[in-house]
Amino acid sequence: MTDSKHNEQDELQKYLEEKAKQDQEQEKKQQQEAESLSEYEACVLRESARVRELIAEAREGLDG
Repeated sequence: MTDSKHNEQDELQKYLEEKAKQDQEQEKKQQQEAESLSEYEACVLRESARVRELIAEAREGLDG
């Protein structure tokens, strides 16, 4: 194999490895964003339940 072909293969291999690494990093980032959104949604649901409880208690206080 000639040096130029060997260099081309090395460059292609390096490019493919870097591309795979970037793809993995992007996938990991997207997964972290999805997890963060899930945590946010869980927080919103907890706070909504808390607000409903406070409203119910206030209504009971007005009726009683």
